[in-house]
Amino acid sequence: MAAANVTMTASMTTKDDLEDFSAYAHLSEEQLLQIAIERSLANTNLTPWQNQQVHGQMQPCNPNSANPPSENTCAKIDRNVHNHIFSKDQEKVIAWTRHNGHLRVTVETVNDLDPFLSAIWRGDAKALRDLIHFKSKNLDETNKDGWLPLHESAHYGHVECLKILLKAKPHTINKQTNKSQTPLMLAVNNKHVSGAKHLLEEGADPNLANNQWETPLYKACEKADGELVELLLIFGASPTKACVQGGTPLHEAVRNKKLDICKMLIRAGAKLWARNVYGIDSLFTAAQCNAVDVLNYLIYKGGDVNTQANDDATALFEASKNGHAEVVEALLSKQADVNKANKTGLLPIHVAAKNGHDSIVAMLIPRTDTVKVRCSGISPLHLAAERNRDDVLETLIEAGYDVNAKLSNDWSKMYEDRRSTALYSAVVNRNTEAADMLLEAGADPNLDIFNPLLVAVKKASMEMVTLLVQHGANLNAMLPTHPTSFPAVLVFCMRYKAMMKYLLDNGCDALSCFNCQYGSNPHPPFKSRRNGQETMYFLNDEPSEYCVEFCEIISTPSASGWVGPIIDTLLDYVGHVKLCSRITELLDSNKEWAHIKERSILPCTLMHLCRLKIRQRLGIHRLWQISALPLPGRLLKFLSYE
Repeated sequence: MAAANVTMTASMTTKDDLEDFSAYAHLSEEQLLQIAIERSLANTNLTPWQNQQVHGQMQPCNPNSANPPSENTCAKIDRNVHNHIFSKDQEKVIAWTRHNGHLRVTVETVNDLDPFLSAIWRGDAKALRDLIHFKSKNLDETNKDGWLPLHESAHYGHVECLKILLKAKPHTINKQTNKSQTPLMLAVNNKHVSGAKHLLEEGADPNLANNQWETPLYKACEKADGELVELLLIFGASPTKACVQGGTPLHEAVRNKKLDICKMLIRAGAKLWARNVYGIDSLFTAAQCNAVDVLNYLIYKGGDVNTQANDDATALFEASKNGHAEVVEALLSKQADVNKANKTGLLPIHVAAKNGHDSIVAMLIPRTDTVKVRCSGISPLHLAAERNRDDVLETLIEAGYDVNAKLSNDWSKMYEDRRSTALYSAVVNRNTEAADMLLEAGADPNLDIFNPLLVAVKKASMEMVTLLVQHGANLNAMLPTHPTSFPAVLVFCMRYKAMMKYLLDNGCDALSCFNCQYGSNPHPPFKSRRNGQETMYFLNDEPSEYCVEFCEIISTPSASGWVGPIIDTLLDYVGHVKLCSRITELLDSNKEWAHIKERSILPCTLMHLCRLKIRQRLGIHRLWQISALPLPGRLLKFLSYE
């Protein structure tokens, strides 16, 4: 029987490919892969799609065909393959390897399989003994990975085969593969307790490490197998040997939350303070992995509750970052220092707020020194607002955190827009709920270099604009990077008439739009950007000393089509004005705007002038309260441009 070969992407055989995958939810990817391959090749219980995908790619090896397969396609199963299963009827053996993201499957009948390989894979001790007796195989011959037959028997956990091979070649008991794996390491890695026990009884060295410096004890802890750990310790395995990354068996036991294994290791002499290359000890690992019981035991045995990693993050910081509330509570009960900062200056409360762990923030607030928070240059409010952590934001506000706290210069420089307040972040995120909370708590909307109102207008968020205006945002704020002779908000709402009208209703300076230094005289040529784009002003542009006129802004291609409606709206909010030559030229370019130009020339009505005078006397900060004045409703509507 010749071999058959299947190639499929490694990600194809997943739980979704099995009809009732819930029955396989507890299996590992490797186990699922085995089941899928066996079912596919046995052609049982397959969906039509699976038949098409798998069997459509199977090609029996036929050397006499017009296009004979390559050598790899017809390759016989040999000792270089470590992954295999036998079909349910025990008539076929299915082996697979992964190569460049694809799964390569080879199938042979049992009769065609190398008898020596078949004996090892099946654990057929009698067949193996007979083959060795007739000296049909060299037991010192390795495969391409440096595996001896003894390594393979240890890998598959066949104890009787191990006994036969060790008796024939006792000197191979500690031989290492190309990756420095001993037979004991392979047995432990696959959790073959009986195989590992026999190897140890025959003199296997429990402290020989692989090429990653991982010992069998390290692997047993990684696999969370208490029985193997106990066995290895009995036979003299060292609990202090570290892998190439500095991790010890105790690190792995803690990571797996195995309290019983941790106790065994510590009794055997494992060091609590041993650190990996990142400066992480076992107690820090417990905080990192939410291993509460292990953490309490390590503290009881003398672990440092204020242990810090190389970046100065404490165990409390790590638990706060990951949202491990029970660990935080345990550390706080042992007086862990909440005011130790990491190298960036952040405290546990900062990282808990950033990641939205409200219950942890509440635990940390009473113990966190507000002076330390101020010295860090950033408030937890900033991080909560930036990440839309509204619950945390509310908790911090209720605890009295300063809603007007500003970022230090070093923190502010990390943002392209040089923001400084939590309110700014809420506005950038269009988070009106967060902005409302901050404003109601007394946040000043005019503290940032770039006024948050400019951001809200640019984002066309009418709800946010209204909220900011009602809380005193400066309607006439300027862009510090690009000075204008008129309110900068008007740059961003040219096409949004409703928003422009709302801003003008509430006191945005319309008159400044008509104050042109050139007047009726010819205007200089339009200045474009160095890259040829039209001159528009965004928050991340380079600073400029040139003061931009309103007539220049509406002359740009993106705004010139709206000149008529824009000027018509602005005229409602000014008295007698004279249009500059550029605006006049723009109005003349469209016959439909002739009445707007004529309107600017005609005298204003007395009623209109009276409205302007009353609004002027009220002042910009009281305009949005016009409806509360003791005046007839009709007059109030007139004053409000309704």
